[in-house]
Parts: sequence; C-alpha cells; structure tokens
Amino acid sequence: MSSLDPVTLSRMLTGLTLVVHIIFASIGVGVPLMIALAEWRGIRTGDPHYTLLARRWARGFVISVAIGVVTGTAIGLQLSLLWPTFMRVAGQAIALPLFMETFAFFVEAIFLGIYLYTWERFKRPMLHLLLLIPVAIGSSASAFFITTLNAFMNTPQGFTLENGVFADFQPLVAMFNPATPTKVSHVIASSYTVSAGLLAGVAAYSLLKGRKHVYFKKALKLTVTATFVFALATAIIGDFSGKFLAHYQPEKLAAAEWHFETMKQAPLIFGGILDENNEVKYALKIPLALSVLAGGSPNTEVVGLDEFPQDELPPLFIHYLFDLMVTCGMLLVVIPFLYLIRGRLPGKNKGYPRWMLISIIALGPLAMAAIELGWLYAEFGRQPWIVRGYMKVSEAATTSSSVGYMLVLFAFLYIVLCLSCIKVLSKLFRNKDVLAEMKELGIEGGEIS
Repeated sequence: MSSLDPVTLSRMLTGLTLVVHIIFASIGVGVPLMIALAEWRGIRTGDPHYTLLARRWARGFVISVAIGVVTGTAIGLQLSLLWPTFMRVAGQAIALPLFMETFAFFVEAIFLGIYLYTWERFKRPMLHLLLLIPVAIGSSASAFFITTLNAFMNTPQGFTLENGVFADFQPLVAMFNPATPTKVSHVIASSYTVSAGLLAGVAAYSLLKGRKHVYFKKALKLTVTATFVFALATAIIGDFSGKFLAHYQPEKLAAAEWHFETMKQAPLIFGGILDENNEVKYALKIPLALSVLAGGSPNTEVVGLDEFPQDELPPLFIHYLFDLMVTCGMLLVVIPFLYLIRGRLPGKNKGYPRWMLISIIALGPLAMAAIELGWLYAEFGRQPWIVRGYMKVSEAATTSSSVGYMLVLFAFLYIVLCLSCIKVLSKLFRNKDVLAEMKELGIEGGEIS
C-alpha cells in the first residue's frame, strides 16, 4: 500500500464502498415497491399466495436494510475522512440533501418496523398496506437526495466563486441542478429493476429445482412482468441521459463513444479496440445513431474530444463500461419480453423450458452488473473532476498516510457483511420452507400442470 499515493487509495476505498453499497441501496429502494405490489394484488384478488410473497420478501428485506445502513454510514464517514477539502469547500452546498436523506431514512425505518409487526392486526388488510407507502416513499426519497449530491458534482450550481473561495450558497439551487432529473429517475428506475430481477431469479430457481407449486408460478409472473416494465423505463430514461450528456457533459459522451472529432451525422461505436493512434478497430459502427442519441436528429452536431484540453479528458476505457451497461440493459428487456410473449402463445402445455428459467435467473446478476457499470461509468466519466469545472479529485483528497490501512479494514468488513447477508438469508428461508408456511397459514394451492 505504501507505493500508492493517498489520492489513489482514497479513490479505491470510496469506489469499493460504493460498489458494495449500491447493491444494498438499490434493493432498499426497489423491494418495498415489490412488497407493496404483491400485497396489493393479494388484497385485490383475495389470493393469499401474493400476501405470503409480501410477508417473505419483507423478512428478507430487513436483512438488506441492515447491511445498507452500515455501508451507507461508511460512505458518510469516508466523505469527511478521505475528501476533507471537498467537504470544507462544497459542504454547505450539499448539506441539505445529506440532512434530508437522514430524515427520509428515519421515516422509512419507523414505518417498516410498524409494518412488520402488524400483520393480521387490522380487520381491513388495506390499512396494513398503507403502512408500506411511507416505507416506499422514504426509500425512494433517500435515493433522490443522495443522487442530487452526485448530480451536483456533475453539474455544480448554487454558489459563487470569489477569489478561489466558494460563497453565497443556495442549497435548493444546488440540489435541483440540471443533472438531477435524469440522474434521479435513472437511479430509481434501475433500483426497481435490480429488485424485481433478483426476486424473479429466486422464483425461477425454485421452479428449476422442481418446486412446482403454483405459488412460485405466480411469483415468477409478477416479478418478471415488473422487471420488463422497470427495465424498459430505465432504457427510455437512458436515452434522455444521453441527450443530457451531449448538452452538459459532452466530454463524457465523447469518451464513451470514442468520438474524437466534432461532426454531424455521427455514428455510434459499439465494441472494438483502440490502437496507439486512437484509431478504432473491429467495432460495430451504427450510422447516425450517436447524433440521434445526442439530439434526436441525424443532423445533430456531436462535440468531439478534440475540443477539450488533454488534462481534462475522461479515461477512454469508459467506452467498455458504457457498452457493457447497454448490453446488460438490452438483455433485461429482451429476456422478460420473451417470457411474456411465450405466455401468450397458443398451446396447452406452456411449462417453463430450462433455458428460459436459467435466463430469468440471470436477470438479477445482469441488473446488478448494469447498475454497477452505470455508476462506474458516471464516476470515471467525470474525471479528473470531483466538482466538474471547479475542483479536481487530486485537490480534494486527504494527504494522510493511513488510507491504505483503512482500505484493508473496510474490505474485510464488506466481505464479512456480504457473506453474513448471504448466510442469514439462506438460513431464513431454508429453516421454514414455503410449503410448510402455507400449511401453517392454511393456504391451499396445487402444483403447476
């Protein structure tokens, strides 16, 4: 660790924390909505299988929330320890969303506790479902406030710069900056996709293991349908994000597409490699597509990397991050679409082919990979800035020599947390099989034909 400078180590530790936290944060945002959908459908149809789905998902959700609290706290701690200059200079501009995120979490936690301990306590089940609304709103609000902080780092506003000093802060203007609409909507939609995809994978795995109870069939249909809707929404928002980048962060879009010269009718480059002369080889070039992505018209002029100073260019490897993210996003739409289309085809025996179940199991990992790649692309694409146009990462980091030890300690902590989460969740659902729980609750239902 001694061979690495504090800036590099700080970036590594912050990146590691975000990679871990983003998964649990996404689950924390999306699963309450899935629980609400299942319980609402159970109430609406009078089908207790959906109510049981909500109960079981809620139990697992508590575990992920606990891990998310730890990793989220670590991020708050590291902002002060690893990036003291950033917090000292820009802290007043971002203080409001940080405070509001804490308030939103308190609302979520309070109502989640009430929700968990009031099953069957109401004569009208809808009253119990209403308790989940503040949980879902609180979790999504947490994502909103934290994402506005990241949006501020990409399109900073709400302050003045006088003699190198930030002053005249306007927290609301800083929070509702130009990046906020696309970033917040993209993060929330992708979080819903991650949660629905993971739950769809669990249902598909159960069916693949021969558990043919109708409960799993209903779980699969609900979760795969939700995955399709959320993934499609994420893709549409991604198109708006491309247009945002073309206007506000053209260097990030140009680096992602290896677009070196400003031009109209620009092609979109997928895959390929760069040689030492920055010539693109072995790539799929889609004519006009980059101009359409950037402005909705083939004649849109797309700014190239040649317009920016060399020391302010993002790393060109973000092209691979962008391509992989798009590929995962496409699969997240195509796989559920194939499932839904197959369900509408005529035929008496519509069972579940092995290839389809395996594909659905992959939805969870694909969604997690997509959201991780998206965040890596967003963060590396902002380099070398921590506050775009005002402060570089190298100017914001700590100079402490102890960051390496922190990296080792936090890496160990995250390994323990993730392994513990997997172990506890597997025990939670293995010790009390779903069929035994149905019998205990008096729920009937046959096997899939």
